[in-house]
Amino acid sequence: MSGNVGIVIVSHSPDVAKGAADMVKQMVGDGVPLAWCGGDPGGGIGTSVENIMAAIDRAWSDRGVAILFDLGGAETNSQMAVEMLPPEKQAKIVICNAPVVEGAVIAATEAWGGSSLEDVKRTAEELSPQ
Repeated sequence: MSGNVGIVIVSHSPDVAKGAADMVKQMVGDGVPLAWCGGDPGGGIGTSVENIMAAIDRAWSDRGVAILFDLGGAETNSQMAVEMLPPEKQAKIVICNAPVVEGAVIAATEAWGGSSLEDVKRTAEELSPQ
């Protein structure tokens, strides 16, 4: 898709994940590989390692992928998803400790500008409460 860092949004709610992704698309259009996932496989609130892995594939960029999550379970499942990928892909994925909506928008804006994976992560995490 592009030479920019990809963004993955993981939420316990499919509506929250889609809403955050919609905001990102309004800010950067198609200039950043973007994917989202939310909810458990049964349609309830939760997250799925398999869905996160699929989202990583959809947002994949050789520049890397930054994952943003809403709650602790989404972080844990994101870590598990990354650990299940080949080592060469693992090395190009970061999980950002940042607010999911604000972090995703600012991370995508940073990625859209051509920044490195490390800069995208740092920028997103600057929004974290101290």
